[in-house]
Amino acid sequence: MEISDKLLCLFSADVTIEDDKYVVEVPRREIETGSVDPGETYRVALISNEAESGTADSGSESKSSSSGGTPSEPQPPVEEGEIRYVEVEDIGKQGDGIARVERGYVIIVPDAEIGERVKVEITEVKSNFAVGEIIDEDF
Repeated sequence: MEISDKLLCLFSADVTIEDDKYVVEVPRREIETGSVDPGETYRVALISNEAESGTADSGSESKSSSSGGTPSEPQPPVEEGEIRYVEVEDIGKQGDGIARVERGYVIIVPDAEIGERVKVEITEVKSNFAVGEIIDEDF
């Protein structure tokens, strides 16, 4: 399956019924990290859990054998200690630079300005964002 570079976030959610409509809830962390803004309109793609394994039973077997974390959540595209070249696209609420890499994954870059291209070392990795320390401002 090909994944678009325009993908802002990826998460698992249940479809629920509320009154006369069906609802897919967006996790709070997607709003808080700046990937999604309330009140905006987005295109949504739904992927069946069965799509990966062919059947629900074999999918649940593979999920139980995976190591750590929620199996349906994508793994961060960066690792602690990794060196990345990023461009700061935005400034967060607390003044830190925000860069996005694969799948819209956010890297927070303290002391960076919008438009700045920097070399960072990833110092902290969470499921929905990472922190990168600037190690070279001129690359």
